[in-house]
Amino acid sequence: MFDRIKFVVLPRRRDIGIKHFCIRIEIEPSGVCKLERVDHSGRFLVLEGIDGSGKSTQMQRIHKRLVEKITSAVSTFEPTDGPVGSLIRKMLSGSVETDQLTIASLFAADRTDHLLNRANGVKAMVDQGQVVLCDRYYFSSYAYHAQYMDMDWVIQANALNAKILRPTATLFIDVDPDICLERIRANRDSLDMYEKIDILKRVRDNYFLAFERLKDQEKVIIIDGNDLPARVEKNIWKIVQQLL
Repeated sequence: MFDRIKFVVLPRRRDIGIKHFCIRIEIEPSGVCKLERVDHSGRFLVLEGIDGSGKSTQMQRIHKRLVEKITSAVSTFEPTDGPVGSLIRKMLSGSVETDQLTIASLFAADRTDHLLNRANGVKAMVDQGQVVLCDRYYFSSYAYHAQYMDMDWVIQANALNAKILRPTATLFIDVDPDICLERIRANRDSLDMYEKIDILKRVRDNYFLAFERLKDQEKVIIIDGNDLPARVEKNIWKIVQQLL
């Protein structure tokens, strides 16, 4: 006679997507049965930080850990490499002339396509039970674009994206802007329009302003990124395991 049985309950389609779960039954020696619902719904984990904070490196490392130790996972980034995202990158590099309002609007549009794209939309992957790691999401827009326009406007421009999919958690890697600029200069031949010390400092301030403004709607976890990369990775991994 088995002392533990596990069976899968078929997914049920709901308004918010598809939920995956199973029920674990444990039969104790006394004959008492324990039922536990095991959630297999997806997770959407976003890494944020100012330029040079090391978030892209940390995302690669966390993605590797997830694949090796726990589950399959998808890593992605913004701006995307799609048509709108590619245009944004040209604007940021200075090869295409633009203005800040246009950039902010394009980021919101690129984000919507990132969520709903039929080929690899993030929303569908999360609904189907995938763990998705994303390098930047709408908090980046709030922090960077609010230098040039009202933050409330940027938040409203991304309201549809927030409605479509809020992160399970946003992990903000907090690093001193001077350290970030040193890292950027050591690894880049050229800098984009946002990679200046005064801008990095304002962006960091805007991140915390946005976190405070949306504290009742968003789950944000601040991580000290000034430590050695291996220690930062260890701290992030501990948090990610708790979120799964």
